Amino acid sequence: MSQTLKYTIIVILLFIGVNFLASKVYQRFDLTQDQRYTLSEAAKETVATVNSPIKIDVFLEGNFPPEFKKLKLETEQLLEEFRSYNPNVRYEFVNPMESDNPEALQQEFVSRGMKGAQVEVRENGKVSTEVVYPWALAYYQEKTVKIPLLKNTLGATPEERVNNSIQNLEYAFADGFHQLINAKSKRIAVLKGNGELDDRYVADLFSTLRDTYFIAPFTLDSAAVAPVKTLEQLNTFDLIVAAKPIEKFSDAERYLLDQYTMQGGASIWLVDATQIVQDPASGITAAIPLDINMGDFFFKYGVRINPNLVKDVYCAPIVLATGEDRESQYNKYPWLYNPLSSSANEHPIVNNIEAVKFEYASEIELLPNDVKKTILLSSSPITQVQGTPAEIDIDKEIPNALQVINEGPDPAAFPSGETPLAVLLEGQFTSVFTNRIKPFQAPIDITTSSPTKMLVISDGDVIKNQLDNGRPLELGFDKWTNSFYGNKEFLLNAVNYMLDDSGLINIRTKEIAVPFLDPQKTLAERTQWQVINILLPLGLLALFGFLYGYFRKRKYTR
Repeated sequence: MSQTLKYTIIVILLFIGVNFLASKVYQRFDLTQDQRYTLSEAAKETVATVNSPIKIDVFLEGNFPPEFKKLKLETEQLLEEFRSYNPNVRYEFVNPMESDNPEALQQEFVSRGMKGAQVEVRENGKVSTEVVYPWALAYYQEKTVKIPLLKNTLGATPEERVNNSIQNLEYAFADGFHQLINAKSKRIAVLKGNGELDDRYVADLFSTLRDTYFIAPFTLDSAAVAPVKTLEQLNTFDLIVAAKPIEKFSDAERYLLDQYTMQGGASIWLVDATQIVQDPASGITAAIPLDINMGDFFFKYGVRINPNLVKDVYCAPIVLATGEDRESQYNKYPWLYNPLSSSANEHPIVNNIEAVKFEYASEIELLPNDVKKTILLSSSPITQVQGTPAEIDIDKEIPNALQVINEGPDPAAFPSGETPLAVLLEGQFTSVFTNRIKPFQAPIDITTSSPTKMLVISDGDVIKNQLDNGRPLELGFDKWTNSFYGNKEFLLNAVNYMLDDSGLINIRTKEIAVPFLDPQKTLAERTQWQVINILLPLGLLALFGFLYGYFRKRKYTR
């Protein structure tokens, strides 16, 4: 056997052996610093048991600006990670404008609430506007779930918007897969009977939550006649939501809610400590304290909602009309009573969300006890806390606010600093009725709770969606200023955190650093890098050819 044939057989056998081992042993390596291409265990678990195809249509195909191409690439790489973990995950990128029936597809987008986004495309010195649909639709068996791919952020550059979106991709797909595969099991009670917001004002949030959880109203009125039965019924729910109650809770209702908490029930309280009233005779508008008889309830658990108003320089505007009839003009003015809270906290509820809009919010005071307290949202450092009762004269407030915005705030006038507006309580709670006379005899009087969670928000309007001709608008959208705020995402995250047993919500804390090119530097150095990328490889190739020919000629001419 010749030496050449021997080496050839060895190479072929090595090649076959390496391929055989590769088919048996498969491993992917993520060498990125932030491990962006490594799925979390919680994300893997969402598709771990899937044994039939999950089909995903991703509508990120078309004529996009560079930042959307980056979003498309990151989405494709993430879905490839899911597919490598479970081959039943299958995806396809679709251009909705090139489908067989684009009008019908766009109509389906509208019916599903999948809004398009207008983007500018710069090509060959020309600027054009395109409508893109940064969404995905996931199908599994007979269920369909929409998955948002783009996060809108007030005042963000296109690069920042895409960066925020990429941060949220893994959670968005994992949450979508979780909804597809797992049947609904958790139950949410929406409290009624104490002047809470009407259904139409909370319709958007709960219609969204209904895709994942069972939602039902729960009235506490029966606590007066059948308290034990009412408590048994309430304990069948995993979470209760109190959306801006304005009427006092009776002792029986308070004890019922206390024992629900003692048995490990979670709750979200959106509570106003003040109310805005207008005197019909004088027309004076004033803020006065509002007592719903829950002060000692929250006090015992570790917080106190003070009956005051938080005025913040970082605020949402209001729209006022000037002129009469057809000559009326609508202008935006700063309104210090509408704080905007954008937290730097990395807690999964508030990580990477848009600023949350409050209206006439109050200060939450943290009290010492053994319950863990996390300030999720607070006002900006330039804050003034105003006591009540207080007159609110719009003719005085607007000029003062404009002066503050135009000339800069006087630090002496805003001395309160960051003021808590939303606080998460976690741990074991002590009963409000410990060593007190009980309004009714519960089957078991529990004085120390199982580990549970409670979220206290000092403004009931955080959950309130606006109406357009009686139709609920999306929560967080202000039709008067045409602005989107983060109220809906904040509350959705809060509910998911309260009810999440899998730890899926913790994916939101994952930080991904996305590098973008500097457009000005790119333009200035464009020719230089074109020369390097085109001429340098050709030059190296020519040099290699010359040296190869030179040494070959020298070797064989001796």
